[in-house]
Amino acid sequence: MPTEKPRYCITVDDEMLKEIDDFRFDNRYNSRSQATLELIRLGLQALKEQKNSEEGE
Repeated sequence: MPTEKPRYCITVDDEMLKEIDDFRFDNRYNSRSQATLELIRLGLQALKEQKNSEEGE
């Protein structure tokens, strides 16, 4: 299915690929891309929360 969204490619080692696949299957994502996007979203959210927490100290 074509998309107008920007695309880019990343390279990961075997260990990280296994972790992504484990996350994918544990959370029933349809594709590695969906799982990877969710991991990125969760990571960015955690960074924002950490930054807000540090600024509130």
